[in-house]
Amino acid sequence: MYDWRSLTAQQRIEILRQRKVNRCPWHSPPHTNAGQASYHISAACYEHAAYIGLSSKRMSVFEEELLQAAETVTDRIHAWCILPNHYHLLVSCRELTALANAIGKVHGRTSFAWNGEENRRGRRVWYRISDRMIRSDGHFYATLNYVHNNPVKHSYVQKWQQWPFSSAASFLDKVRAAEAERIWRDYPVLEFGEKWDPPEV
Repeated sequence: MYDWRSLTAQQRIEILRQRKVNRCPWHSPPHTNAGQASYHISAACYEHAAYIGLSSKRMSVFEEELLQAAETVTDRIHAWCILPNHYHLLVSCRELTALANAIGKVHGRTSFAWNGEENRRGRRVWYRISDRMIRSDGHFYATLNYVHNNPVKHSYVQKWQQWPFSSAASFLDKVRAAEAERIWRDYPVLEFGEKWDPPEV
């Protein structure tokens, strides 16, 4: 993927023109439904406000609702992490559009419920759903590490397993510490995602 931040204004215009002509999303890879694939799914609250994280109860209920919705349209949920203002999922599915629709419904329900609870009708809660197809085994495991390390990255905890709204603890129980350490060493996060397109504004 090209580095949007390093492009000239004319290069950006030309790339957007090509994407528009080809009917591709302007600032993200084209979506495909060609058989099963794995995807890194993420979404953020509007302007990164901590709407999910109003309380631990809200985070727990949202985690359960999001995972239940994803389970209905995916073959497997490999990893997840819910933070106060955004979340990440690593899933395998056959119909990305069905997954996006299921998550969109969760966003709609939670927006309505949370705005009612806080007496903020009309407030925009979610920005948008972002997806990235996993390209290789290395990309898969680097993404898995990124998802599980996200609470550490954002300084909520010092260790993966300390964050309750994540699959990290169950992952560590399943593969054991030595294997988790090997995966971390072999597939480092480093500057994971920093050269992706910026979100649409």
